Amino acid sequence: MLKQIIVSEDEYENRVALLEDKELTEIFSERKDSNYILGHVYKGRVNSVLPGMQVAFVDIGLPRNAFLHISDVQREFNEFGEWSQEEELNSRPKKSRKVGKHSIDDLLKKGQEILVQIDKESIGTKGPRVTAYITLPGRYLVLMPTVENIGVSRKIENEAERQRLKELVLKLRKDNNGYIVRTAAEGKGETEFAAEMNFLTKQWEKISQRAEILSAPALVQDDLGLIFRILRDIFTEDVSEFVIDS
Repeated sequence: MLKQIIVSEDEYENRVALLEDKELTEIFSERKDSNYILGHVYKGRVNSVLPGMQVAFVDIGLPRNAFLHISDVQREFNEFGEWSQEEELNSRPKKSRKVGKHSIDDLLKKGQEILVQIDKESIGTKGPRVTAYITLPGRYLVLMPTVENIGVSRKIENEAERQRLKELVLKLRKDNNGYIVRTAAEGKGETEFAAEMNFLTKQWEKISQRAEILSAPALVQDDLGLIFRILRDIFTEDVSEFVIDS
């Protein structure tokens, strides 16, 4: 299959097209004047807690407070893969219990500082939705520093390969951080995994160090722009051609 990525840039926006056998399959765009914040990490301060709704509103330095639901403070992570019973018991967020056993005001207090990541952009008069579960994506892995479990993309269907990838991550990780193995990792080996785990771990260390010295509310880490996200997520070995007009 001929797979091409075509990038067009002008003073107003960036556009990216993905073609397979010269047929358009996906298109992405990002305006240069847009305030794109999805994936950004902020150090916020809890502005209010509403136990009846199980939500908190967090000041992250934007015009509108961010919305944080209890499920994004404490939840199960079995949506990232298929687990055995033993794995499920060991895959809960660090220092937490099951959702539903207590109220959000048991977890958060007004004035408390918390590290959050933008999960959903602002819509209309609503502020952005945030999560306390930070994820740092690479090409082959997603680092989840607030959990301990290892998941594998459901698009990797071969059970032997899924097990091999899990065992490879368990062998290489030097801490208790969680990881999701991405679809592009299928068939990859120790060299690729070790390099990416090292890169993502250093990225998390920088975020943690920066968060320590900043006063809330503050931006701690912004995500990559569109073209760099495409390079990270889509520009894999099966791409035949990458064309950019700039």
